[in-house]
Amino acid sequence: MSTSAVTPTRILLVTGGSRGIGAATSVRAARAGWDVAINYTRDATAAEAVAAEVRALGRRAMVVQADVAEEAQVLAMFAAVDASWGRVTGLVNNAGVVDLPARVDEMSIQRLQRMWAVNITGSFLCAREALKRMSRRHGGPGGAIVNLSSAAARLGSPNQYVDYAASKGAIDTFTLGLAREVAAEGVRVNGVRPGIIDTDIHASGGQPDRAAQLAPSVPLQRAGTSEEVAAAIVWLLSDEASYATGTTIDVTGGR
Repeated sequence: MSTSAVTPTRILLVTGGSRGIGAATSVRAARAGWDVAINYTRDATAAEAVAAEVRALGRRAMVVQADVAEEAQVLAMFAAVDASWGRVTGLVNNAGVVDLPARVDEMSIQRLQRMWAVNITGSFLCAREALKRMSRRHGGPGGAIVNLSSAAARLGSPNQYVDYAASKGAIDTFTLGLAREVAAEGVRVNGVRPGIIDTDIHASGGQPDRAAQLAPSVPLQRAGTSEEVAAAIVWLLSDEASYATGTTIDVTGGR
């Protein structure tokens, strides 16, 4: 009797999956054969709309509410996925925040603590829990993690948000260090560094027209789209990227 290898179920958790790059990644991953757990913080309606798109592509979808800066909520989120589907085999650390433009000498401690808690600590907590499910060290089947950085990590974002840029610089270092730490355990860790992308994150930073304003400064002379960033993320999750780990890809239009 012939036997064939059993392919592990492809279960992906996308943090901040209800809008922008996270939403585009969820849909593109579904097209690539992933079942997708869509994390959101506040907008359940938007998350459910993304889930409907995933299901329309023939994949399973679930929505899971959690603030990634809160450990108890992260634990509950992973437990919910475990209970419904089993161990995740993919994680996209996409949840992140910006703030209003400010100089460093104008930044409050509350602003800094929020930036670090969501953009850095949240990514660490989600990666930690994913590793407990993916890593062969923990009896897992292996998997892939993609962390969202930003071109701001290279540019510094002076007079706008040096704190955000610094948080993404931390993500670049985290990606490299974690990749090397777990490479022998069947887990690949990579990053994507978007540039000026036309999403509503700019509005949450008080600059809704920022992408249009900065487009002429981009060598390609336009802002990017969420779908273009999602294409890089889903490639890094795929078996086509099987020899890529510790790498961060710029999707910046040359900026």
